[in-house]
Amino acid sequence: MEGYDGLKLENQLCFPLYVCAKEVVRRYKPLLDGLGLTYTQYIAMMALWERRSLSVKELGGILYLDSGTLTPLLKKLEEKGYVLRSRSPEDERVLDVSLTPEGEALKEKARSVPESMMSCLRIPPEDAAELARILRSIMGTLRGGL
Repeated sequence: MEGYDGLKLENQLCFPLYVCAKEVVRRYKPLLDGLGLTYTQYIAMMALWERRSLSVKELGGILYLDSGTLTPLLKKLEEKGYVLRSRSPEDERVLDVSLTPEGEALKEKARSVPESMMSCLRIPPEDAAELARILRSIMGTLRGGL
């Protein structure tokens, strides 16, 4: 099968990325079940814990999610009492999302999640940092093409 090396699974970057992403998210599940969050809700909450308030557009940009994915996610978080969605006073076309006191309190319950995940991965911190650097570089390249 000469000339087809590019089609070998072992030569694909996308395959190990896919498997690792799927398995990492799967390992998050039991940790996040205790918080009553899905993985996507968790990353949205992390962005809000950092910034306290964002427009839906800003949040979508940070998380690489479109409004079709964000709208139901934010609706669920609002139903749980963790966020409030409101029109921007400066521009009513803009929908803002902000943490509630309950959403802020959830941050304390989530403190152990990153450490628990790192212990699951069993890679040295310097390798994790290098992998994150490489993946962020790829994300930046892909963002330009989105």
